Amino acid sequence: MPDKTTNVFICGVGGQGILLASEILSELALSKGLDVKKSEVHGMAQRGGSVVSHVRFGPKVYSPVIADGEADILVSFEKLEALRWLHALAPGGKLVVNAQEITPSGLETYPENVDRELDSRAPERHTIEALSLAMQAGHPRAVNTVMLGAFSNFLPFTVEEWRAAIEKRVPPKTVDINVKAFELGRAAVSA
Repeated sequence: MPDKTTNVFICGVGGQGILLASEILSELALSKGLDVKKSEVHGMAQRGGSVVSHVRFGPKVYSPVIADGEADILVSFEKLEALRWLHALAPGGKLVVNAQEITPSGLETYPENVDRELDSRAPERHTIEALSLAMQAGHPRAVNTVMLGAFSNFLPFTVEEWRAAIEKRVPPKTVDINVKAFELGRAAVSA
C-alpha cells in the first residue's frame, strides 16, 4: 500500500458519472485501511457544466483538496476538461483522458487544437475511447467504470479489490455491465 498520499483528480462534464467514480475509488482505499479525503465541486452538474472531484488517500491525509501541480493522476472524462484542469497535474503525473468531445454551452463548435495542446503539456497522456468501450460493455453510462479501469493500472490495488468496490457502489442490476466496462478500460491502458 502507498506510504505517501496519492492524489487523484477526476474531472468531466455533469452527468458523466464523475462522482460515482470518486466514490468507488474512495470505497476501495477505505477498504484497504487507508485514510481517505474527498472533495467535490458539482454545482453545475445538472446543466452539463464542469464537475471535479479530488480524492486523496494514504496513511494519513490532512486535506481533501489537491493543490495545483500535485495530482499524481488526472482523469478526465472529456478532452477539453483535461485541458481546463491540466494545471492540477504534478510534473511526471499521469493524464488519462476520454477521447470524447462535448461542446461546451455557449460555443457553436468544439475548440481546435485540444489534442495538440494536451500533447505538448502532458507527455504522460493516455487517451481512450471510453464511450465506445462503454457501449461495448452494454451501456453508454458505463463511461465512468471504463475510466476507472483505465487509471486503475497506475494504482496499487488488485483487480479483485476494484471489482469488490464496484459491486458495493453500483446498482445490483448494473454490476455485470460495470465490471465488464472496468475490464475493457483496464485493457485499453497499460502501465
